[in-house]
Amino acid sequence: MTTPTRPLIIGVVGGSGSGKTTVARAILEATDVAAAFLDQDAYYADLAHLTLDERRQVNFDHPDALDNDLLVAHLEALAAGEAIDKPTYDFAAHTRAAGTVRVEPAPVVVVDGILLFVEPRVRALLDIKIFVDVADDIRFIRRMQRDVAERGRTMDDVIRQYLGSVRPMHLEFVEPSKRHADVIIPEGGHNRIGVEMVIARVHQELRSRRAAR
Repeated sequence: MTTPTRPLIIGVVGGSGSGKTTVARAILEATDVAAAFLDQDAYYADLAHLTLDERRQVNFDHPDALDNDLLVAHLEALAAGEAIDKPTYDFAAHTRAAGTVRVEPAPVVVVDGILLFVEPRVRALLDIKIFVDVADDIRFIRRMQRDVAERGRTMDDVIRQYLGSVRPMHLEFVEPSKRHADVIIPEGGHNRIGVEMVIARVHQELRSRRAAR
C-alpha cells in the first residue's frame, strides 16, 4: 500500500488590501491537482461573549485576535490527510458565524492571511512562503472599497480602523514578517511574471514529489 504524500502547503502573506488572495487564487487555478484553500480571516477568535460595541474596539490586526491553535490544528490535520470543518466569520458582526465549511484533504493546500508568518507554529508547516508587497496607499484604497462594498462598513469606520490599528500593526508585525518569505512578489496579482514564476516552482515541487513516491 502506497503511503499518501504530505500535501504541499503554501502560505501567502501581505498587508490588508495587497491582493494576496488574488495571488493565492491564481496558484489554486493553475495547479493540475486538487487543491484546498484556507483564509486566515476565518480563524479570528470567537467574540460572541462580547457586545457589538466591545467587539468594535478589538484590534483585529494584532496576532492575539486570531485563534492560531485552531488554524495550526487544521493545517496539521490536512497535512495528515484528514478533512476539517473550517470556521466562517461574520465581518459585519465582528465574530465567528454559526456555519462551517468542509475542506477535504488535497495534494496542495494554499492558506493566505496578513499574520501567517508571525506565528512560528504556522511558519513551520509552510513549504513555500510568499509575501505580496504593495504600496500603502494602494492597499488602503483597496481596503476602503472592499470593506464598504462587501463588509458593511462605513468610510469613517474604515478610516478609524486603518489609522488606529491596521497601519500600526502592519508596521509592527506584517512588514517585519517579510524576512521569513521565500519569495516576495511586488505589486501582487498585477505582477504577471512574478506570479508565473511562483506557479512554475509549485509545479516543479509537485513533479518532484510524484517522482519520489
